[in-house]
Amino acid sequence: MGVPHVAPPNLPAFMTWEELELLPEEIAGQIELWNGRVVWARRGPAEHQDFTNLLWSSLRRCARQDMQDSLDHCWRVSTETNIFFGETGKSDYVTPDFLIYRCLEQEFQDIRAADVYVAGEVISPSNPDRDIEAKKARYARAGIAWYWEVLMGHSPRRIKTIRAYALETGHGKLPAGVTPLHSANYIIAGEWRSGAPDADDIDDGSVHNEFDSDGITFDFPFPIRIPWTELEY
Repeated sequence: MGVPHVAPPNLPAFMTWEELELLPEEIAGQIELWNGRVVWARRGPAEHQDFTNLLWSSLRRCARQDMQDSLDHCWRVSTETNIFFGETGKSDYVTPDFLIYRCLEQEFQDIRAADVYVAGEVISPSNPDRDIEAKKARYARAGIAWYWEVLMGHSPRRIKTIRAYALETGHGKLPAGVTPLHSANYIIAGEWRSGAPDADDIDDGSVHNEFDSDGITFDFPFPIRIPWTELEY
């Protein structure tokens, strides 16, 4: 996930996909349309791209293994590819850092939210929590079954934490008169941490030794087995 914010003054607040296509690629490629609203999503630092690509390669390996083991499955793993919401139209979409989706019938076909099993974001230290939560809520409303968050660490630079969230199909019991802000939400279903905690973890009290592991082990949407050594820069 880059650093999203409302479009700069030289761009309109709302656009259609057709209008977006008229912009230079170096500008259009850094924009998402949220129900037509222009959201500027600048690319993150080089480390962001490096770790996204490392994770993509590992997930792709696991997907290929599952397709070899079960001929009924056909997966695609991609990075920085648009997910379009709704059955038609292209003026409402987001661009996750990585995604897992079903194999599509045609080449160069648009990816709709209904095709996607996992949407994932690599979170840079500069990403505000409100932006992360807003994008996560969009994935949930679209019914995407799994959302992954990848947190980067520094000194040394690395993937520090990976969290897998499952889509909650119904909200929990709430006090009388209270309704959930969002119609759908994610619940954390797995968390993995690499190496020793850094200074920030110790300061904010977020160290949980029970999450330390040799790598990522998860069975959804297919068996995923990724050692930390495979994700080292």
